[in-house]
Amino acid sequence: MGRRWRDGRGELVVHGGDGEPPVRVPLEVATSYRARTKGLLGRDALDGALLLSPANSVHTFRMRMPIDVAYLDRSLRVITVRTMRPGRLGMPRLRARHVVEAMAGEMGEWGMRAGVRVEIVVPAANGWSLPP
Repeated sequence: MGRRWRDGRGELVVHGGDGEPPVRVPLEVATSYRARTKGLLGRDALDGALLLSPANSVHTFRMRMPIDVAYLDRSLRVITVRTMRPGRLGMPRLRARHVVEAMAGEMGEWGMRAGVRVEIVVPAANGWSLPP
């Protein structure tokens, strides 16, 4: 019983806790093999974040910029956040089911850290489906 999304756009909502209001970030969703394979390759910047699903590891070969990478478990809780320079191979995270990528330094500004819960919001026309 997992979440299913389709390639497209949406919003990442970071629930930081400690009485802080949630942070809303523009999100690109990459679920098809082709979209996940392309990822951030060939880009100089990213407005917001990119969700790769399903995924439990990433690489930064042929990337032009350093990125922040957040590994999410099946309940959309952050397992860990790492900053990766171009030309690196990330180790697979066993419990990770999804990966969020952003420009280096941005996840810290959003309050994304281990243990934080996030929410993925996409329009119904984009293929959002809830588990039964």
